[in-house]
Parts: sequence; structure tokens; C-alpha cells
Amino acid sequence: LQGTQRKPQNLPPFDPEVLSVFVPPFISRDDIPVNNAGNNLNKSKRRSFRKKKERPKIENLKNLNGEQKVPDTEDITVPKDIDLIGLPQLCFPGGLYVTSESKDDHIHFLVFTDVCGNRTYGVVAQYHQPMQDGFISSNGQSHWESVQTGKTPACFVPFAVCVISRYPYFNALKDCLSCLLVQLRLFKDLDVEEHVKEFAAKLFLIPSPPPGPLHLVFNMKPLQIIIPSREDPDSPIVDLDLHLPLLCFKPEQVLQVMTCILTEQRIVFFSSDWALLTLVAECFMLYLHPLQWQHTFVPILSRQMLDFVMAPTSFLMGCHIDHFDEVSKEAEDLILINIDNGDITHSKTAEEQPEIPDVPAQAAETFIKRVESLQLHYDLELCHLRASTDLSELQTRRRAWQQKLNTEVQQTALQLIVNIFREVKDHLNYEHRVFNSEEFLKTRASGDQPFYKKVLETYMFHSFLKARLNRKMDAFARLELSTQSEEDRLNLMFHTPRRLTMEKMASKRFNPQHVINRRMVISMPNLQDIKLPEGPTRNSSLRRIETGVAAKMPSRSVSTFKIPEIHFPLIFQCVQSYYTEFFNHLSKAINTLPPENSALLARYFYLRGLISLMQGKLLNALSDFQNLDKTDLRIFPTDLVRKIVEILPPPERLQADRKPELKKLISRVMEKQREVLKIDDHVKNFELPKTQRQLDDFVKRVQESGIVKDIDTIHRLFDALTVG
Repeated sequence: LQGTQRKPQNLPPFDPEVLSVFVPPFISRDDIPVNNAGNNLNKSKRRSFRKKKERPKIENLKNLNGEQKVPDTEDITVPKDIDLIGLPQLCFPGGLYVTSESKDDHIHFLVFTDVCGNRTYGVVAQYHQPMQDGFISSNGQSHWESVQTGKTPACFVPFAVCVISRYPYFNALKDCLSCLLVQLRLFKDLDVEEHVKEFAAKLFLIPSPPPGPLHLVFNMKPLQIIIPSREDPDSPIVDLDLHLPLLCFKPEQVLQVMTCILTEQRIVFFSSDWALLTLVAECFMLYLHPLQWQHTFVPILSRQMLDFVMAPTSFLMGCHIDHFDEVSKEAEDLILINIDNGDITHSKTAEEQPEIPDVPAQAAETFIKRVESLQLHYDLELCHLRASTDLSELQTRRRAWQQKLNTEVQQTALQLIVNIFREVKDHLNYEHRVFNSEEFLKTRASGDQPFYKKVLETYMFHSFLKARLNRKMDAFARLELSTQSEEDRLNLMFHTPRRLTMEKMASKRFNPQHVINRRMVISMPNLQDIKLPEGPTRNSSLRRIETGVAAKMPSRSVSTFKIPEIHFPLIFQCVQSYYTEFFNHLSKAINTLPPENSALLARYFYLRGLISLMQGKLLNALSDFQNLDKTDLRIFPTDLVRKIVEILPPPERLQADRKPELKKLISRVMEKQREVLKIDDHVKNFELPKTQRQLDDFVKRVQESGIVKDIDTIHRLFDALTVG
């Protein structure tokens, strides 16, 4: 190894390996009292493990030819749902290289998708340590000495810490890992793993806030970490800077990327920054909400995974810019999106180059105007403010600005989706779950039809139709309802929503106001003609949002709740003291909150129920969850309450049955489990029959078309058409 240290830059990449994995529960079961029933919910959890610490000397790992020998390792059981084969490659997607000088710490983000489409999220922090050489034992303590002596410069080895979460808390976990990296510099090798385990145990004790107007705050020295809640149960968690794509692409290009996603192309993002790959891809996913990408989603491919882009189905993946030429030459029919310079191109194609249709003209024009009116640069916001001398104040100021901008970007993107698909409802037959795509396409402007023809064939749009037919009151439905005409609103109130009659459709189509709204504007450039006028890309962001252009943003007041300090998360007594203090703080907040603030009250009850559950106080937990009936039933955790009921010890079940409110709660939850309510999710695309039909089928087809509903009238129509 001494010879290789002189020119470390010439060393080939090494294969990274997993040193330790820490998963809950972190406290030994021997420390937990037997009556702690709350732990029964975690029977499937696995204990932490680490690689065997007795490592042989470095020189023993090398033979004379420099080839690495494989030392004997102990058999380690891998915790469930953690792929220790693929994970190291994603923690070092560009390869693991020994360097002659230390590099800056680096953070990037991962997204994992299981076979059912459920996503898990990872945040990885890379840092460098001096090469360790020479195993030394002193007073029974093992440690490794760094090569810092002599004329030979020290080599630096990269390490990585990866936090995996069920939720996309990108900014929060980035802040947590940033704090951890500062602390790790103070520790030696053996102390690092123990400190990382303590860090993991602390994160495990932080609950995820329920949907609604309450964020959680906790201290991770030297920063205050905010865990944001989602706006409502159907909304995604937004914990990243949503304006990043608007800094990387012009509005016209943003629309083109969204079109590629809506038409379910095979898409590959490229960047020299690993962090940008995931963040930009996630931003585009959020822009399309409530529509959801249902295909392969791998925003970071390591260099060993490049052959994934050969997959024949729709996907969205991300690669380092160094692999751009290789991917574009080897794979066919790909949309290649360069985040670094904003270019959107095609890879080579076996046949003619596929055309990406333009977004409907009127919706595109509105979107571009609104994006150009956004103020995307934080520096412009700081010009008139005094300099901050406090880190906490600096954080708070930046977060407030980002939260406001995120809301504006979300509303702008949502308005685009509503403008594109608003009139889909006019061609739905809710009773028979039919969408008349032919009639819908006939009402589209000729320049918009290529877009709709492609989108209407996608899984994404099919799921969107299911939600409309199920009358789901999501973000799309709320915005569409708040901006629809008075006539449409009255029809929704007093009639069952059906496809418009032929005369109403004709009158609406040729209504002067409707014609104005559907006017043609300059169409968006085709993908092959991506060249845009030269000039400053973002000078329009200097403008303030104009009243006539900006989307209407509902005011959302958000409160924060400070979580108690967690001092020793690996000691059972300290963890129980933390839960007790957490419970008391929530109780105080509940007692001081006015009853009319039911939304915030519901969040406090929800959190207190979780804390009681972790303490093993199941009846207290059920009582708090039962209070959601009076405050906000939308966040009621049905599955969790059912599990609690199933593990209730007989004495506690008797106590619950003696309390009318708990008995009613248990009965309702268990009855729901017995109900076999299969939601009808099918969507039928109406087609005019081209062959002769029998009477029953004729009645069904006419009713599906929305022409007439009355059966006697349909019978008379059938008789008239079959005379002779």
C-alpha cells in the first residue's frame, strides 16, 4: 500500500461495502418492562447489526500483485427491506476513489420503489477520512492510526451515511446529516459507529406529523430541524425547493418535460450534480399532482446500472453527465434532458424521430405568464432587509420565503393541469362509468389534438379518470370547482353529473366567450426545434407577481410544535422520560387551545395518541384517536387503531367495553374490516356500435352515451330504428 500512496489518483475505483446497519428498535428488549404492550406492534422490526470489528492488518489484505484478498467475514443477517447489494453503489454512484486530498462533504438523494410501486427515500452524506493503517491494541482498546507521518502525503477514503425514510423529508434529513457530519469530525473510528447509531435512534423517536396545519420542530445542534406536514391526506409531502427546475429550464422547456412525462416517454435526466438529479425529478412529479407517474422511477443510476436504460417500457431515470454520450448512442428512443444546460434532445432512433406534442396552447400561455411573474431569486428578497446576525433567524427567514414560493409554484402547476383537463368532466357518464373520448377530442382545437390523443392512452390519465368518476375531492377537484362557471356549479348541485347533451355541448362550443377562451396562440416549439432566442434566461423573475396573472392562493396558516430534547436515545429510562415530557407538552397545548381551533386540536390529539401508544398505554391512545371524531375525522388512523384493538389484552378490552365512546369506536373500526366494499374502479371508453344490437344492449349503449336515460324513450327509438 505504501507504493500506491504516491499516486492515489491512478488507483481504480474500489467496491464499497456496508460497515453497519442500524434499524429500530434501538433499545435492548431486556431493558423494556414486560407490560409494555406498545412494542407488540413492532414484532417484525429487526435489531441493528454491524460488520465484524476484528479487521486484519491492511498488508494482509494484499498479495504481492496488489490483488485484494477476501477476508473471512461473519455471517450477518440483513434486515428486511434493505438491499445491501445495490445500496453501496447508490451511496457512491460515481465510484469509490481514494484521493490524495480531502474533498468537501457531499449530499445526494435516493428514491427506492418496490414491486407494488411504494416508494422509500434515502438521503446520503459523503465525507472523507485519512487512510487508516496499522492495527494497534493498547490496554485492550483497538484503534487504527492514520498515516500522517513522513514525506508521503496522506490518502483520504470516502465514507457515507445513508438515512432511509418512508417519507420524502429531503431538506429535513439533509439538515440532520449536515449536523452529524460536523460532529463526526471529533470522533475516532470506533466512536463513529456508536455516534451514528445514537443519531439513528434519535431520528427514530421523531414522529411524522399528521396531515394539516402543524409542523414539528426539534433540535439537532447547531440547527433547528423542521418536519413539514402534508397539506391534507391526499396531498404529497413537499420538503424541497420546488423552483429548482424553473432555474434550470425556461418555462417552454418545463412544459416540454411535463409533456414527456404526461405522454409516458422513456426519459433520462443528466447532470454533473448527483443531488440535482433526484430533486429536479421529484419537482416534476409534484408539478403533475394529482396525476401520478406509475412506471419505473430511478432518478439516480450508478455507473454499474447504466444498462437499465435499455428497458423497453416507460421509465424516468437519471445519470451523471459523463455518461451522456454512451447512453445516447447505445439506447434508442430516449428523451435526454440535460439539467446543466437546459437542453432536451432525442437519442438515436431505429425509425423516424418521435414527435412530442405541444401542451394545449391556451393552458401553455397562461402557465408561461405565471412562471415569468414568479420571483425565483432569494437575493432579491434580501436587498431591503437588515443583515441577520442569528443562524436561527436566518433559517426562519429563508424557510418562510421558500414556503411562500413553493405554494406559488404548486398553484401555478396545478392551474396548468386544471386548464388542460377541466373539460374532461363534460364527457363523463358517472352512472355507467363511461368516458366518451371521441366526443372529447372533437371539442379540442386542432392544434391541441395530438397532445390529447397521446395523453388519453396513458396509465396516468386512466387513473385520473378513475378519481374523477369516484368524485374524489382532491386538489384538482377543489381548484376546478372554485374556478368553474356558475352554470356548471348549479348543475353539480342539482343534477347527477353526466355528459352534456348534444345541444348544450354545441351551444357551449360556439359560445363567443368559449371561443375567446379557446383562441389559438403561438404554439410551443416542437422538441426537435428546441433552439430558443438568446438572451437573459431569468430576467423576467425580477417582476413582482401581477394580480391578473398570479394564481389565486388560499392562505394557509401553519403552526409549529417544539419536540422535547432527546438526550440519550439509547437508554431506556431516558427514552421513557422523553415520551413523558412529550405527552405533557401535548396535554398542555390541548388544554390551552380554544375549542374552535379544531384543526390544530386534532393534530395534538393524534400526536398524543402516538406517544401513548409508544408508552404502551393503549387505552389512552384509543381515547385520543376517538377525539378525532369531534375535531377532524379525515386524519383518523383506521389501520393503526384496528391493530391496537387486535392486540388489546383481555383486561384492557373489558375496560374499553365499559366506556361507551371506546366501545363505539372499536365496533365501528372492526365493522369496517368485515365490510367487503370493493370500489368499482373500472372505466369504460364509449364507442358507437357499428353492428346490429339486441334491445338490452341497445338500451345500455344509449344510456352510456348520455343521449337519453328514460328506458321507454329508448324502446321507442329502438322500435323506430328497427321498423321493417
